[in-house]
Amino acid sequence: MKYVALVYYQEQIINAMSEQAWHDLNQECVAGVERLSTNGHYLAGQALQPVETATTVRVRDDETLISDGPFAETKEQLAGFYLLEAHDLNEALQLASRIPPARLGSIEVRPVRELPPKAHKTVIGEQP
Repeated sequence: MKYVALVYYQEQIINAMSEQAWHDLNQECVAGVERLSTNGHYLAGQALQPVETATTVRVRDDETLISDGPFAETKEQLAGFYLLEAHDLNEALQLASRIPPARLGSIEVRPVRELPPKAHKTVIGEQP
């Protein structure tokens, strides 16, 4: 089963880190991805730029509204994600607990919802 592990932390904590501490954290993440990949659990993932680079898009009554910043003000900001392959939620939680930024913030784990295949329109009188 596929799970997304969303990485959240307070950017002010990251911004207060020394350059060496930030480098070390990133190297821990790289090593963690290698470990997850070796064990067949890592499918994809990416780190995100800081929250001040976010833009939010909403469509209301066929009008597109664009605003600077994230969708909502929160204590912790979304920093990145891991797409994991796990047998069940318990395994996904165990894997997520080893993601290094979990020490600084939180990791939200959610099962992936697969979309149904594209529906084919049937024309009246057409044989399936």
